[in-house]
Amino acid sequence: MKTTRLKIRTGDTVKVLSGKDKGKTGKVIKVLPKLGRLVVENVNTHTRFEKSRQAGQPGKKITFFAAMPVGKVMLLDPNSGQSTRVNFTFLENGSKQRIAKASGKAV
Repeated sequence: MKTTRLKIRTGDTVKVLSGKDKGKTGKVIKVLPKLGRLVVENVNTHTRFEKSRQAGQPGKKITFFAAMPVGKVMLLDPNSGQSTRVNFTFLENGSKQRIAKASGKAV
C-alpha cells in the first residue's frame, strides 16, 4: 500500500464525522500514513482482557484507543472552532503552510 499525504498531523484537534463516536472531538495522538488511519484521544475506545500470568492472580482489563480511518474525522479550526477542510499555500520564503478553508487563516 502506498503512503498517503495526510492533511491532519499529530497534535491537531479533530471532530469525528461518522461511527459510534460521531460528534466527539479529541486530540490526535498518532498518525499512521501507510494505513491511512490515526489514533484520537478518548475516541474509538476498545477493551482487551489479558489472562493472569501467575496462578491465583486476577486477569487484567486493558483499555486503549484504536486507530480509525482518516476519512471519518475532520480538522477543527483553532480560530473559529468549526470543522474545516485544509488547503496549502507557499509563503515568500518558500515554506509550506496549512490554511483552514473555513476561515482562511493558518492552522
